[in-house]
Amino acid sequence: MNYILNPWPWYVSGPLIALVMALLLYFGKTFGMSSNLRTMCTIMGADKFSNFFKFNWKDQSWNLTVVVGAIIGGFIATNYLSNDSVSDLNPATITELQQMGFENAGASLVPSEMYNLEAITSIEGLLLLIVGGLLVGFGTRYAGGCTSGHAITGLSSLQKPSLIAVIGFFIGGLIMTNFILPLIF
Repeated sequence: MNYILNPWPWYVSGPLIALVMALLLYFGKTFGMSSNLRTMCTIMGADKFSNFFKFNWKDQSWNLTVVVGAIIGGFIATNYLSNDSVSDLNPATITELQQMGFENAGASLVPSEMYNLEAITSIEGLLLLIVGGLLVGFGTRYAGGCTSGHAITGLSSLQKPSLIAVIGFFIGGLIMTNFILPLIF
């Protein structure tokens, strides 16, 4: 049971991801969370308002099982397969986060200072959610896919646009972490 409760090493999880990707490539399927959002919007009638949503969503309905699996799997992992171990963060990172006001950096998967009811109902929290959500939505549409789609599917099928997108994601993450986040907190 300890093997299941602890984080899996790269040499177990990596080949499992590669196996899933090989199967998806073999069957001509692609993986990505943003395509699920497009499918769900089309199912709910967005194709009546925008040509972007006019496609045969039934061909992509299999991918909705990824969303259901992520929700169910996340619930099971959090509530039944968690050993409450703390994240092993670099001491310099912990110091920087504490200087920004994060008291228990690494004690949980997400910091309560950003992900509690008080944080998301404050003006600062709402702005962060709204502006961040718009930027992520714009970036996903502009890049032609999300981080999981480009980094997993695109790179595994050797697509140059996905390599460029993933490099952009990392640069954006570094800018957010090192320049924008310190301004916010």
